Amino acid sequence: MDYVSALVPPVVMAVFFIGLIVTIVKTQGGANKSKEDAVVDAALARADSARQVSRDSEA
Repeated sequence: MDYVSALVPPVVMAVFFIGLIVTIVKTQGGANKSKEDAVVDAALARADSARQVSRDSEA
């Protein structure tokens, strides 16, 4: 019976992990994909411009 109690936590974690991956895959794309991509692109552009400004001010 010890082997059952030893296997239950990894099995439960594996089930939740698989559920998480399935949820992530299902929510990729769709109607909001372009809006999400635009938000990420804007954040990356802001970070890049801030990095360039700080590099220019150090010189």
